[in-house]
Amino acid sequence: MFPFISKLLDNLNDTWCDSILDSGVLPHAVIRVLIRRELRRRLDEITPPFPDKVIATVSAKGNSSLKAKLEEMAPPKIALLPGVLAPISRWSETLAYKMNFFETVRHQPIAIETDAANRQNYEIATGIMANMLGPRIKYSCSYYPTGNESLGEAEEKMLDLYIERLGLEAGMRFLDLGCGWGAAVLYFAEKIPGMEVVGFSNSRTQKEYIDAKAKELGLMNVRIITGNCTDYEFERDYFDRALSVELFEHMKNYEGLMAKMSRALRPGGQLLVHHFCHRTTPYHYEDGWMARTFFTGGTMPSSDLLLYFQKDLVIKKHWWINGYHYSKSLEHWLENTMARKERMMPHLAETYGEEKAVVWHNRWQIFHLASSEMFKTDGGDTWGVTHALFEKPDMAMQVFGLLAL
Repeated sequence: MFPFISKLLDNLNDTWCDSILDSGVLPHAVIRVLIRRELRRRLDEITPPFPDKVIATVSAKGNSSLKAKLEEMAPPKIALLPGVLAPISRWSETLAYKMNFFETVRHQPIAIETDAANRQNYEIATGIMANMLGPRIKYSCSYYPTGNESLGEAEEKMLDLYIERLGLEAGMRFLDLGCGWGAAVLYFAEKIPGMEVVGFSNSRTQKEYIDAKAKELGLMNVRIITGNCTDYEFERDYFDRALSVELFEHMKNYEGLMAKMSRALRPGGQLLVHHFCHRTTPYHYEDGWMARTFFTGGTMPSSDLLLYFQKDLVIKKHWWINGYHYSKSLEHWLENTMARKERMMPHLAETYGEEKAVVWHNRWQIFHLASSEMFKTDGGDTWGVTHALFEKPDMAMQVFGLLAL
């Protein structure tokens, strides 16, 4: 049956495929098999030799000088050695692809399709997320060190990991860039009442929820700013620590964003970036169901992506979190989405309209299924989560050190 359905979907256009998925008629077991097939297809695309449509994601897009530069960087397909015709290694092609990718995003805006990202993931009824996610409404990977944690426990395990890796303490000024529904902001404000906690969000509904929750909990050290991170400027040299959780995947010009964060941090200040990723190869979401429905304008970073953007902030530590943890988070979200359907329906109707509420309940299930299967691929070592801790250099101390020499 699976090969028949797979072949059928292959021969349908996107509209018909979406209609079948929206209908909810396919059992989850069938959907999982189809997803695994698509994941293998994606892996083939990002493994050398790259097909034209993947190469197009790092095109110069009309910039003739950049196009020439990229063409210079591309390696020849074969190298002629004395008496031997030797192929260039696949890893060499992967690195050339990555260098082209990084060069291209430097010439893009900080983010594109910001309205679509907000509409698809953030400017939605809080009741959807409150019923779908855990008690902290953490819309990102949680942490299961023993594997036996409940979703609520796993949310707090990851939040504690942020505190540990950032070295948060009373007296600091902290910024959460892309704070979501306040999982980190509210948790940190409770745990460290002597720390100023600032959250930045592009969503009106998120700010309303966090402000109300902070008031309910009597938290006086929380402040929420709304804006678009592409053009908002924070007070210079203000924050001691900053955190960004699964925001960079919606960005393009990482150099510009890292420069913005550097301006916001005091000398010696630190930024922890948590982003999901492919182990080696970055790519853009430019076609397919996920790009159309949940991730328009999005990017899958590589684990090392931000290591190539250290002009303003310098890497201090770098961690890999196995995709198992995200897969388990998503399976918990799927369980909640199915078990709490009746509680979610009014909120789905509020966000998407009465006639689309059931469709979007099905879409959220597919989103969880697809993402879970992706992160569990190859035991969680192909797609996972990176934590990268950066520091703003203290130029005065560097000069003093040089003079001391």
